[in-house]
Amino acid sequence: MTEDTEHPLGPEYLAGCLALSGAASWNQNEADWRLMLELGRGWGISLSDGTLAASTLVLPYGAFAWISMVLVLPAQRRKGYASRLLRVATAELERRGQLPVLDATPAGREVYRREGFRDTWGFKRFHLAAAPRPPGVAPARPLEDWDGALALDAEAFGGPRAPLLRALQARMPRCALQLPGEGFVLARDGRVAAQIGPLIARDEASAIALLGAALRQARPPLYVDAADHAPRLQEWLLARGFTVQRPFTRMVRGAVRAPGNEKLVYLVAGPELG
Repeated sequence: MTEDTEHPLGPEYLAGCLALSGAASWNQNEADWRLMLELGRGWGISLSDGTLAASTLVLPYGAFAWISMVLVLPAQRRKGYASRLLRVATAELERRGQLPVLDATPAGREVYRREGFRDTWGFKRFHLAAAPRPPGVAPARPLEDWDGALALDAEAFGGPRAPLLRALQARMPRCALQLPGEGFVLARDGRVAAQIGPLIARDEASAIALLGAALRQARPPLYVDAADHAPRLQEWLLARGFTVQRPFTRMVRGAVRAPGNEKLVYLVAGPELG
């Protein structure tokens, strides 16, 4: 190897991938990385001793693709690795004719703006460390109407992602719930906390009912990434003991707005998944 080597990112780099997200204090566990590597395509930069120093993934969702897991080991930052792999990813998506979309942290947002991404809408990560103040009883039921859920999700998210949603349903099936015709919610385990989301609903009242039902099935610590266009839901979270951890911005390159109808999105699946 030379000083650093750029290469495809496959399952053989799983240990290095986990080290990257752990060093950044991100929430991805082995199941998350395996799912993303299975659904998408990745690139990495390894050092001469074999250490994986940086990563980037793209997850295809029809006419667009999600740029994910843009990570660099702390000791290897400020060497241009993140921008280098981001350009590899965006060039690949341009060749495929897919629109690049991502969710950015405040620090990452500045990097992405320099690469031509623009802001669309925002959300905040909420964290719950202890048992929540009890939510009211909700009339949600187990998610069984997959045709209805997938149709609503495609309208909200803007593209097909059935394999992702099915995989999340298998991770925490007790939290895979729906209000038929009105919305659904999923959840998954994580390295630091379980994450509830996505939550897709026709209105905010349905979203709050679904979230309340999911909270009755999930144990803290918990993360939820709640849309800024749902202020009642965010206030509901604060009233139940959640605290705001940090904001995110959904960004797109080559378009005015992100795909889908964000007004139907109340909790995102996570910034790494969309």
